[in-house]
This record gives sequence, structure tokens and C-alpha cells, in this order.
Amino acid sequence: MNPGFYTQQLQRPGAVLAPMAGYSDAPMRALCSEQGALWTVSEMLSARGLLEGDLAVDLGQPYPGEQGRVLQLFGADPDILAAGAQEAVRLFQPAALDLNMGCPVPKIKGKGGACLLQTPDVAYTLVKAMRDAVNIDVSAKIRLGWDTNRSVEIAQGLEAAGAALITVHGRTSAQRYTGYADWDAIAHVAASVRAPVIGSGDVTSAEQAHARRAHSGVAAVMIGRGAVGNPWVFRQTAGTGGAPTPDDRLCTALRHAELNVHWYGERRGMLQLRKVLHRYFPDQPERRDALVQVSTLQELHDVLSRAPQAAD
Repeated sequence: MNPGFYTQQLQRPGAVLAPMAGYSDAPMRALCSEQGALWTVSEMLSARGLLEGDLAVDLGQPYPGEQGRVLQLFGADPDILAAGAQEAVRLFQPAALDLNMGCPVPKIKGKGGACLLQTPDVAYTLVKAMRDAVNIDVSAKIRLGWDTNRSVEIAQGLEAAGAALITVHGRTSAQRYTGYADWDAIAHVAASVRAPVIGSGDVTSAEQAHARRAHSGVAAVMIGRGAVGNPWVFRQTAGTGGAPTPDDRLCTALRHAELNVHWYGERRGMLQLRKVLHRYFPDQPERRDALVQVSTLQELHDVLSRAPQAAD
């Protein structure tokens, strides 16, 4: 148990790996932790599903030896979330728990996620219930609002309810992923609460991370899509390493595949990674067709052992 997890982690520079369904699984979290992520956040788990035992166990389990993992839960009932928080701690021993208040996917409407932005008083009871149920940090990840910006009001309410940290994605739920994240709005939240604020939205490089943090006054930034096929962005943001070399790209793609195979088995692990592998080689689009078809580790070795064809 470590109730000061967020405060301790924020003593060093760097960025946080965002929760991303289908991406921030155990192998990716392990890679990003190795590259210096301040902490990583799991794919979201349903608190009710966790209690009913109908969740895939690999969503909550840490990779062997994984440290600094925050488990994200979603739900809309304080009793269910309190019990789910206790069960998550019992089963998975996370460093902290996070309440999802930002997912705009329609299929979870009424079950939690961004719909809580319409009823922030309910969200405050959820955070308080989770905080009272466990002895580790509880945080919340929000958007600016449902369809208008209420982020300052909501962040202040979450802080009063006991949130140890608040992550703000700079779009409303209605925007989903269109337009641009509003970092001025994120800055207003950071200035309005004492709890650390993490800024999220459209950060794909260390340079952007540093600029957005300086502009907004947040404690750190969160990186999602910009880390897919690019775990080195965390060492670059932390100032502990530079841009990847061609050998870094090749070796890390292979390592990601090996981690996936160990976690999921070869067939499932390689199929799951097809959508990621080509992102390790953004300057070699000629590799893409082969990489999205690999089914075994040997096939991946064979593809990567061939020199990329020169562009016409």
C-alpha cells in the first residue's frame, strides 16, 4: 500500500502512458515502463464485470515484474465501485486506482465513462466511495465536459471528494477525437485545484510534451497514440535518452512481439500486434504489407531480416 504514489512519481520528470483500449495492455505497459514512463494506466475494467467474474483476467493482471501500474475502473454505482476497487486491489495489487470519466464510446453510456460528466455530483460520490474503500491513491480522468466546458467545477468537486490526482483530456465528450485539445482549458484546471493535474490530448513527441507542460502548468502530460510503436517518447520526455536508432526500432519491435507471445501465446499475440508493428518503422512504409500479415515470431524475424526496399 502506498497512498503517496502519485506524489512520489511526480518527483521526477517524464510523461504518463494513457489508458487505451486494445493498446495499453501488459506488454505495452512493460515496454513503456522500461523506457521511463512515470506510470502506466491499464485499459479500463468494468467494476461490475470484475465482481461478476466475467472479465478477461489479462486486462487486470500485471506483466511479471511490472511496477508503477494504475488500474482504471469504470462504473456508475458507488457500492459497486467500492467493492470493485477492493477486489481490484486484492487481485491485482495496483499502485493506484483511476476512475474513468472520459470514455465517449456509446456502448458504455449510462454505465460510467464520459456520461458521468452530465451528473458530476454522482461522480463525486463514486470517487469518495472508492477512496473510502481502499488505502491507495484514487484519481479520476475527465474530459472538459459533456458538450460544454465544466472542467474547473468538476475538478474542484473531484478534489473535494478525495481524488489524489486529476487527468484532463482537452476535449468535450461531444467532440470525441475531432478538432484539437484545448490546453488553455487544461491550464485553467491546473490553476484551480491543489491536486496535481495531468494534461492529455494531442501529445505525440517529447517536444510537444515539454511545450504543453510549460504552457499549461500541469504536473505532467499523458501520452496515448503517440506512444504506439514509439515507447522511446518516454525516455526522451524524461531526458534520459534520445531518438531511437534503426537498431532500436528493430530490436524493440522484436521485443514487443516476444512480450506479446509470452503473454497471449503465439497466435493471439502476433495477431494482436499486427496493428502496431508497422508503427515502429514510420519511415519504411514498404514494410507495412508484410508486417500486418505476420502470424509467427519466425515470420516477423524473416520480414525484419530483409533489407527494406528503396523507394522509387
